[in-house]
Amino acid sequence: MSSGPAGHVARSTVRPNSETGTCAPLRTFLPTADGISVDSVYEPGAVVYDASGSSALHPVFVVAHGFTGDVDRPHVRRVASALARHGAVVTFSFRGHGRSGGHSTVGDREVLDLAAAVAWARSLGHARVVTVGFSMGGSVVLRHAALYKGTVDAVVSVSAPARWYYRGTAPMRRLHWMVTRPEGRLVGRYGFRTRIHRRDWDPVPLSPVEAVPRIAPVPLLIVHGDRDGYFPLDHPRALAEAAAGHGELWVEHGMGHAEHAAHDGLLARIGDWAVARAG
Repeated sequence: MSSGPAGHVARSTVRPNSETGTCAPLRTFLPTADGISVDSVYEPGAVVYDASGSSALHPVFVVAHGFTGDVDRPHVRRVASALARHGAVVTFSFRGHGRSGGHSTVGDREVLDLAAAVAWARSLGHARVVTVGFSMGGSVVLRHAALYKGTVDAVVSVSAPARWYYRGTAPMRRLHWMVTRPEGRLVGRYGFRTRIHRRDWDPVPLSPVEAVPRIAPVPLLIVHGDRDGYFPLDHPRALAEAAAGHGELWVEHGMGHAEHAAHDGLLARIGDWAVARAG
């Protein structure tokens, strides 16, 4: 099920804003390198155009949601609204989630979904791209930056695991039951609108902690709550240690897990950090 970076990413047929002269929201299905249709939304946000009509003066944030999320979930839309104060925003549903095609591989081939969204963001005229991922999406942005060198200008990983197959908390044991058992996958499909692939990883993809050293010199921010019920603090600390000085670690007091726990003040600080670091 695992795959390295593809040779190319198919582009949307929607004309970029730099050609159309508009700054309206766009929604389309992006084809990935392995043929999955990914439901994607572009919002211009706080974009300032230069004299040539380019939207390069502000970054575009490409948001990678957590497992069982999708582009229309209220918590994903709230994140998008907060980041839109700092630039344009691309949100999308990972494969197997929402209206996107395919089946979730729980962080493996999802890197191809993110690659398609990043390529689309570039095609819309943005010179600076920042990826922001939460939980499963946090692991995906780390792997994407390591595998697709030179495609992003800053990376923010929120509530991400450091290693695969972690079962040390009750929520993660429940998640593994959902992913690995037929009855669990039924719960995922009908209870969470998430279609989960039935095959195991083969080979096992690059882990987040293995990916982090390959991201430099791209600016990296690791954010984690000290009340995260899924992944304890040894996960973000391992990621920060692997960054070997080129990444920043924010341990947020009282914060739980992923998008639901990321309050507007934190999202504003993430937006400020990204604008300052993305060049």
